[in-house]
Amino acid sequence: MPYAREAFSTLGDVFLKDGRAITASDVRDATILAIRSTTKADRALLEGSPVRFVGTATIGTDHLDTAWFHSAGIKWCYAPGCNANSVAEYITAALLCIANRHCFTLEGKTIGIVGVGNVGKLVAGKAAALGMRALLNDPPRERSEQSAAGESFVSLDRLLAESDIVTLHVPLTKEGTDKTYHMADKTFFAKVKRGCIFINAARGALVVTNDLLAALDSGIVSHAMIDTWEGEPAYRRDLLERADIGTPHIAGHSFEGKVMGTVMVYRAACSFLGVEPSWSPERLLPAPSVPEIEKDINDTKDEKALWEIVRRIYDIEADDRRLREGCLADDKARAAHFDLLRKNYPERREFRFTRVKLTHASKQIIAKLAALGFQLPA
Repeated sequence: MPYAREAFSTLGDVFLKDGRAITASDVRDATILAIRSTTKADRALLEGSPVRFVGTATIGTDHLDTAWFHSAGIKWCYAPGCNANSVAEYITAALLCIANRHCFTLEGKTIGIVGVGNVGKLVAGKAAALGMRALLNDPPRERSEQSAAGESFVSLDRLLAESDIVTLHVPLTKEGTDKTYHMADKTFFAKVKRGCIFINAARGALVVTNDLLAALDSGIVSHAMIDTWEGEPAYRRDLLERADIGTPHIAGHSFEGKVMGTVMVYRAACSFLGVEPSWSPERLLPAPSVPEIEKDINDTKDEKALWEIVRRIYDIEADDRRLREGCLADDKARAAHFDLLRKNYPERREFRFTRVKLTHASKQIIAKLAALGFQLPA
């Protein structure tokens, strides 16, 4: 959690520890627990402790036992939307990378977005900027919000049948009408458009790994891009070997996304304690590593030019290489490398911090860059 010490030291004494290594003894004197998804916060960790507030700087809550929190009188918060733009930019980079690598065009393709919350809505916007048609599936929102939101949802069956690319952006839920645990199973893959591209940058347990591998083996799925893995951090080596792009659960790890997670948990903790927030990160933010890009488009096709610009900001292939370098046979060593990559993730800034100056550029590519979030000369 970037700036965790700076933020929470305004509220009391701060004890920092690796998220996956936090134990019950670490929280025996704590009032507030601030975490990310690597920490399982439940009765086993917190019973008998003075912790009365748990905040996770993530958009997911499957690592929180919120039912037990309620029974124990523990308040909690999460950070919905904090890294939504980061994930949407990850998907943008992944799509441009795969299209460039396999020499096909994204424009005119259909992308099926399963889950249209904070992340899915931004993914749809980026896809539209790339000239793609988006099919949206979100049963909870369709039941409760369609008339107000003005969005058009389709059934999952239709989405799978018509989409050239299927990307998951749902929370992990194990019960109820809209259960998502293992939703991408053999039945799911039997319904997809043959030769589709499959992306999971949501939660690993949404996917039955063996069923995805079978779909890849049979050609039902042509390419897979995986950021979240069933069983992570000890992910499956055979899936990484088959994936076109594999990354260590870092889609949401833009610097801004992580900072905003800290900010949201800090402000919620202030509210819980009844104090006014006195800290903000603005003065601490570093200058962007790539403040400006100059590019002569000349005869370069739009999507190739977009990929060349995007990879200057975020080279997704470098993340893929780093994960493969530590894909060891030993489960513990492989898991430790996965966690180390997340812990020591290099600073990745979002597109909005880079100004792009083009020559010989069409109005179309200028519009696309603006829609993706880049700064452009007036």
